[in-house]
Amino acid sequence: MTFVLKSAASALAISCGVAVMSAAPAHAYTLMDMLRGDRQRTQSTIFMDQAPGRPVPRGADGGSLGGLDPEAPLPKVSGPRYYTYKTETLQFVDTSKFADPVVTGAVADVSASGGDAGAEPAVQRRFLAQAKVRANADVAKALEAYYGDSRNPLVWVEGNQVNDRAKSAMAALADVASVGLDPADYAVQTPDIDPANPDPAARDRALTQFELELSAKVLAFVQDTVRGRIDPNKISGYHDFQRKVVNLTPVLKLARMSPDAGAYIASRSPDGPQFEALKAELAKLRAADGGNEERIVVSLDKLLKPGDSSPEIANIVKAIGKHGSETLKTDHAATLAAYAGSSDYSPDIVSLVEAFQQERGLKADGVIGQATVRAMTGGDTNASKIGKLDVAMEQARWLPEDLGSRYVMINQPAFMAYYHNDGKEQLSMRVVVGGKNNQTYFFDDEIETVEFNPFWGVPQSIIINEMLPKLRSDPNYLDQLGYEVEVNGHAVASSSVDWYGSTNNVSVRQPPSSDNALGELKILFPNSHAIYMHDTPSKSFFKRDMRALSHGCVRLSNPRAMAAAVLGTSVDDVAKQIASGQNHAVKVPQKIPVYVSYFTAWPNKDGVVEYFDDVYGRDAYVDKAFDATTKARGAQI
Repeated sequence: MTFVLKSAASALAISCGVAVMSAAPAHAYTLMDMLRGDRQRTQSTIFMDQAPGRPVPRGADGGSLGGLDPEAPLPKVSGPRYYTYKTETLQFVDTSKFADPVVTGAVADVSASGGDAGAEPAVQRRFLAQAKVRANADVAKALEAYYGDSRNPLVWVEGNQVNDRAKSAMAALADVASVGLDPADYAVQTPDIDPANPDPAARDRALTQFELELSAKVLAFVQDTVRGRIDPNKISGYHDFQRKVVNLTPVLKLARMSPDAGAYIASRSPDGPQFEALKAELAKLRAADGGNEERIVVSLDKLLKPGDSSPEIANIVKAIGKHGSETLKTDHAATLAAYAGSSDYSPDIVSLVEAFQQERGLKADGVIGQATVRAMTGGDTNASKIGKLDVAMEQARWLPEDLGSRYVMINQPAFMAYYHNDGKEQLSMRVVVGGKNNQTYFFDDEIETVEFNPFWGVPQSIIINEMLPKLRSDPNYLDQLGYEVEVNGHAVASSSVDWYGSTNNVSVRQPPSSDNALGELKILFPNSHAIYMHDTPSKSFFKRDMRALSHGCVRLSNPRAMAAAVLGTSVDDVAKQIASGQNHAVKVPQKIPVYVSYFTAWPNKDGVVEYFDDVYGRDAYVDKAFDATTKARGAQI
């Protein structure tokens, strides 16, 4: 029997489950525990895998199954949660070995190891050992390695003064806002040394403290600009990244040997095309009249449709002229030039609006609603755009600097998926992503397989949250819908299952059919969140501008084209695979990176940065992590 959708609620049930449950570990809380009222067990174990400050283990949803009283509301499986950001631990650098016990003369001889001529007096190294600086473990280790070797001279101090290398480095650190970082995180005060002060000990103590502080800040910047200054896995259980390891060992030596230390430091920032586009946009906004440039306002109290008239047409044309791409403005130059202020929503203006909607990923029907108004007016103030760019540049650091010449990018706030080949975007399409209560994760992986005429394995979250109420009132529910049920791997009728017991060993799947929740195909990149791209019978969702509507997986508006792209074949060949009617999988010839990303600011194929609504409110959590990090780093001693 085929599965026929009965309601909008049922429609939402036919997608991936975010809260995926595998075979339960020994401590897992089951439905039987719930029915027994095992309150103490619940409180002590149910959240043990979701401690704040720790990433959710792969494959764990960390959610509760719900109430303890069998007469209470039915249990629910919840997805991951957001954390109060816990900054990394800062430790005092172990300076005890920074003074060279062997060298007792006026100068440490470092010339044999290629050090600077005229190295620092040994007395300075003695005061270096008294410096107090806190840093994270990686930075502290690099400092201890460099200064613990007496053959390495000071980097930023020469004789009795701060050198030009230090001034160059400090200028570079003061400019880090240009790459989306906070200068306060890397600020160092130059020692206030009175030339008339006869106390050399006070002078050397101040200089060596400065030496160690600046080195710590340079190392922190290099680490931050490569991997990001915050740990994404500490933001929420929806973030899943293997954080980059940054080799800090050679940084101080390279800074010392560089003819321009500031240029070397600045060169460590990412330089991929997407990051460079974000950087250029940030510079443009910061230079735009202090962020106070005129904002175009379009005021509509209802939809504006082709053939209507409105005094806002003038502002609409003006807004598109300002925020449309150069390509769009070139293609419609005649319309823009000929417009004389008419209030008629004429065919040429409709064509202009449709082109703008098309390039912004909106429904290109010429109907102007609030989503189109937001896009054409910029939607955000300069200040809010700058905030989105800062977040986007941070998040870009979590991904590989080089995304590759061939990859798939899914941007959730844009509700779009893009296929890149040979470094160019060759395919784009609308997608549906997880709703706010079933959010799609932010992670990267590799596409491995395309499965045709797929079965839909119903996640435990949907079995418990949505099917269980029906099954308790009608155990034949799944049999009537044609679903296949197994208990411990053995096929059974749904009517034979005790739906008041644990569902951990119960699996449910929907056979391939025209009504299958996954449609004709799914594109797999195996991950612990059970997220993949797939077709859907619910085509109407793609007509909406706001498309956060699934249970977490990514529904494709043109799945055959995406399957053909990743398989390196034709859409006709994909159609033949589907026409067989048989469930089968085909491996992609070469694994393809896929970035299931979340950017509220991101450049399009023309390099123009576009801005999107923060559908899950994640940028605010990144901003809170920024603030917590700056505060923790500011408390040096």
